Amino acid sequence: MSVMQLYRRGGWGSAIVEMQLAHYGIGFEPVEVADLFIDQQAREALMRISPAGQIPVLILPDGRVMSETAAITLHLADLTGRDDLVPGPDAPGRPQFLRWLIFLVAQVYPCFTFGDDPARFLTEEPAQKQLAEASTTRLQELWSILERPAGTPWLLGERFSALDVYAAAMTNWRPGPEWFQAQAPKVWACAQATAARPEIAPVWQQNFA
Repeated sequence: MSVMQLYRRGGWGSAIVEMQLAHYGIGFEPVEVADLFIDQQAREALMRISPAGQIPVLILPDGRVMSETAAITLHLADLTGRDDLVPGPDAPGRPQFLRWLIFLVAQVYPCFTFGDDPARFLTEEPAQKQLAEASTTRLQELWSILERPAGTPWLLGERFSALDVYAAAMTNWRPGPEWFQAQAPKVWACAQATAARPEIAPVWQQNFA
């Protein structure tokens, strides 16, 4: 394999990696994945590559498998030797970057895992509804936590980073663009500015327009 393969689906978490690859100018071969919530065969096939059965999955040119957007984010920075998306070890913004990167993947992302399709975890419809509603409420709480220290024009202030790429994708999901505009305007502004960047805009349009 001479290029990376990215298992993707439009509008899903793979967009976070796609936008980073576009930023770096790294080509890849897309592997389109069916809706994993409704296509059990697609989920089982993906689980043979990545046991969690989630995308994105990035196959490196040497065949090694990477999952988890944070791991891929850090690897791409190492691979390119660049620090424009991930602050370097001695950069002043490094601790805050790592704090909020892990916050997004460890606190925010699980709300989608459990709330987007509660029927995977609960059999009773009232319980499913409660889980979906609770996950949306929790998302609002978590984004409000990030909104308070969020900078301008980027989440880290003057420094653009992969955090803004995450925001560009995730503000399209629950609790939805209207909520972000009204309740988390700094996060929303960073997301929109990221989506408009020339190297990222085509990928964002493909996934979310």
